[in-house]
Amino acid sequence: MAGDAVLRALAGACPATRTAEAGDAVAGVAPRYAASPASVAEASAVMRSAAEQDLTVVARGSGSRLDWGAPPRSCDLVIDTLRLDQVVEHAAGDLVARVQAGAGLRRLGEMLASAGQQLALDLTPGANGHDPAGSATVGGTLATGMAGPRRLRYGTPRDLVIGITVVRADGTVASSGGKVVKNVAGYDLGKLFAGSYGTLGLIAETVFRLHPLPAAAAYTTVDGVGPADAYRAVAAAAASELAPTAVEISRAGRGHPVRVGVLLEGDPDGVGERAAHLRKLLGGAAVTSPDAPGWWGRIEPRPGPGGAGAADGGTGAADGTGAAGGGSEAGGSPEAGRGPDAGGTLIRIAFWAAALPAVLGVIDRAAEVAGLDPLVAGSAAAGVIYVGIGAGPGPAAVAAFIAALREAIARGEADARPASAPVPDSPPVLASAVVVHAPPPVREQVDMWGPVPGLPLMRAVKDQFDPGHRMAPGRFAGGI
Repeated sequence: MAGDAVLRALAGACPATRTAEAGDAVAGVAPRYAASPASVAEASAVMRSAAEQDLTVVARGSGSRLDWGAPPRSCDLVIDTLRLDQVVEHAAGDLVARVQAGAGLRRLGEMLASAGQQLALDLTPGANGHDPAGSATVGGTLATGMAGPRRLRYGTPRDLVIGITVVRADGTVASSGGKVVKNVAGYDLGKLFAGSYGTLGLIAETVFRLHPLPAAAAYTTVDGVGPADAYRAVAAAAASELAPTAVEISRAGRGHPVRVGVLLEGDPDGVGERAAHLRKLLGGAAVTSPDAPGWWGRIEPRPGPGGAGAADGGTGAADGTGAAGGGSEAGGSPEAGRGPDAGGTLIRIAFWAAALPAVLGVIDRAAEVAGLDPLVAGSAAAGVIYVGIGAGPGPAAVAAFIAALREAIARGEADARPASAPVPDSPPVLASAVVVHAPPPVREQVDMWGPVPGLPLMRAVKDQFDPGHRMAPGRFAGGI
């Protein structure tokens, strides 16, 4: 049979190739085959064989976020990277690590911690509560552009990549960058693949810059403030000379008070002194603890009246207890953490940080129209927050909420540009609302990505890296 011939060809390139099973489905799309290469050479060979057979390909790490983004239009072959799990090199003196794509962030963090170092990405326990052990891989984290609370200080994965090795759609192995921080040649290739959802090629290895592991951490929080006061607290902390690692907010539902949290890291004496100054800056209601508050980086809605999502009282379990470098930060962002309950919807809103009160108002008005009560949390100082909606509301209500959000953004209601600023020098005029995860009935009614500036350029990049459009077709913005 032709199918058997294809399987034999794939197995000739990668012996660990089999007929796909139900658990291999990608956002509901069932593949025909699954391959697990154990080396970059095997990954290259199986990609070359797939190209010869004109198969569409989706890469998979732990699978904890495989249902994020849009479903692929087609998936003939899933390539599992979990056997590509080696820490190839750790140059501790240069603060650099070269890691294969299937390596888990938790194991990598433990290894780096033994040398007093960290990859400054928040531990990512997985989406929707399915993966509490934290099995996120290096490749999956880079491919989805994952970033938690500490993005304020350290940036997102694309900011920590200084070298990358990828396998293109035709099986060609390409590398750029280097293993020394000062060598930034080809750095843009790593940026292109970061957040590309596997649509440009297979990430095989990544070289990351590392940071020293902080000796102490302190979380200073202010609870029960309105949107304007929350913004003032966020802005004061972010603009201070106290060098916060993260500034987060959490709001339990529409119109509820906002909780603000600030993470300081460093040596114990310095952290204590900086935290004291921060409490003075934020006011008498501010308190400091060495432990993260229960709401830190969490969205855990539960069905409320009318099926709306209500918060879990801000006491949801923080089952991720360390950063990827073994540090003291608990949990991750809603994007990197447990997200809404299984079957719920998670929306990422990016905006100019000064527009926080306006953005919260836009969310409230859209939620009121749709009859929802979503939980909001995220990295307000970095201009990224998340909206979590539980599984209770019907898909029509969720779709109406997303449409109202995007319409308000298009009208400029989330614009923080100073009226007197000339357009070329002004901050971004519009925010964006991207549906990170949604159940199939919601996905059928909404564009997961929404309006995306620069889409023609993205299409041109796709055409250059994957002319046959065989890599995760349709997963990215604009059906790329």
